[in-house]
Amino acid sequence: MRSILVALALSAVMVPRPGAAAESVRLHAAGSLRAALTEIAQAFEAREGARVEGKFGPSGVLREEIAKGAPAEVFASANMEHPLSLSRDGKAGPVVLFARNRLCALARPDFAVDPANLVDRMLDPQVKLGTSTPKADPSGDYAWEVFRKIERQRPGSFAALDGKALKLTGGAASPTPPSGRTIYGLIVERGDADLFLTYCTNARVAADEIAGARALQLPDDLAVGADYGLTVVKDASPAAYRLALFILSPDGQGILARHGFSAPTLPAPEDRS
Repeated sequence: MRSILVALALSAVMVPRPGAAAESVRLHAAGSLRAALTEIAQAFEAREGARVEGKFGPSGVLREEIAKGAPAEVFASANMEHPLSLSRDGKAGPVVLFARNRLCALARPDFAVDPANLVDRMLDPQVKLGTSTPKADPSGDYAWEVFRKIERQRPGSFAALDGKALKLTGGAASPTPPSGRTIYGLIVERGDADLFLTYCTNARVAADEIAGARALQLPDDLAVGADYGLTVVKDASPAAYRLALFILSPDGQGILARHGFSAPTLPAPEDRS
């Protein structure tokens, strides 16, 4: 980690810096980071004077766009594999783990479920189980990891879950929520899913949008963590490197933590002065 941070810092200071007012940074980021990175971008703009142009969406879709030459400079993915693939192909620099998340279950109002009977409810043929789209969106890949864990406990479950899961987000035809709403809250509110497996940060925000909706932590034996990777795309501007460093700084990591992410570059609470 230290060597990668040093490389980013050197890149940021060794490239000539034009007038800050003329600079802008093109940020591609996972949809689950929208609120946190929007706040980070605002803090960065206030400090640096450089404008951040953010595009948010499924990480797999964004990776494919960048691989095909989309004008991105900083890529913040909800997994490590997508930025690592760009790095291996020479399209981006080193990849840094900058945030962690977990998968939760978002339950619609009045839906009888708790951690003890969650698997039974997921397997119930009458229950509509929503997920994101694997490969296009890491949240979907993480949901299928949960299905594989259930399979080890209850052989035959994977086929049932794989067959019934409704891939409601992360695809080309996914609905767009109105301003100020999450797609997950919208889906659950209109009854398209009784349960939706998504990141805990998303589930908590969505649950706050709907009276009676709940975000449930998965039992420890089913828990799946999400490691978020950050990289700077080849030939990016100096401002892009400074934005990446700001995301990794205590200020940026503090904002991520306030939005419910685990911030790996912050010191442990007992180590803070």
